Amino acid sequence: MKRLLKLLLSTLVLAVVFTTTAHAQATRTWVSGVGDDANPCSRTAPCKTFAGAIAKTAASGEIDVLDPGGFGALTITKAITIDGGGNLAGVLVAGTNGFTVAAGSTDTVILRNLAFNGIGAPTPGLDGVDILSAGNVIIQHCTFEGFSQANVELNMSTAVHVVLEDTTMVGGADGVLVDGTSGPAPVTALLNNVTIQGAAVGLDTRRGHIDVTHSSLQNNTTDGALAESGSIDVQSSVFSEEGTAVDAKSGAMVSFSDVGFFNNGVGIGSGGGVLASGGNNRMAGNSTPGTPTTKLVVQ
Repeated sequence: MKRLLKLLLSTLVLAVVFTTTAHAQATRTWVSGVGDDANPCSRTAPCKTFAGAIAKTAASGEIDVLDPGGFGALTITKAITIDGGGNLAGVLVAGTNGFTVAAGSTDTVILRNLAFNGIGAPTPGLDGVDILSAGNVIIQHCTFEGFSQANVELNMSTAVHVVLEDTTMVGGADGVLVDGTSGPAPVTALLNNVTIQGAAVGLDTRRGHIDVTHSSLQNNTTDGALAESGSIDVQSSVFSEEGTAVDAKSGAMVSFSDVGFFNNGVGIGSGGGVLASGGNNRMAGNSTPGTPTTKLVVQ
């Protein structure tokens, strides 16, 4: 009888383990504004938060949003896609980061259709997305507002490649900041159709390279695009109402081609670095237009 009871108990434990593992290994999970993190995060029994769902989602899997809601802060440690779909998929935080990405060096993290809100005063969020490690991070169709530090910060000493597309950022110390320890590992960011408005510095790189195309930077109080180290290339974009539209410190470079400079305090700065013009830019209404240090080579 005792042996039978032990066998039954062992079977029950294994069943619970297998059930938990199955839930943890789901390739697609779901969250809902009326969900519960005790649920398996299936479509018919969704979770309440991204943090609850990611624990039940397999690496390289996907978390989808079923209906409008605020789904909380999250630390990402594996390859994952998080998609808000056509819903109001909010990440509402105060005094902390929205998402922290601390994934593996070959992991791809995709964040799509999300609204990051740092609430603002009196206790604003810190970074909207703080990237500490990953292979690739793709941010598409997202909005950022209310953060006191950077909307998106690349803060690592290892290689990472980041893409931002069709995204709007309002406020913050930086729109996009490339920070972290300098080193040989490549750190790159590509911005396509991105709007950055009302930050202190729109784009700031302290290592690596940023490419910008078809984007708008407006009313950033100190600088629109500042290369403190590394380089920034801007094409087919607009700077307006900036303190200084583009500038580079000694040893850094900003290049610009087919760019509009309108109504800035300073159009092209004089920070000691290389400011290279394609010769096909447009300027009007800048208090100090500024002068490029060199021309881009056309081949």
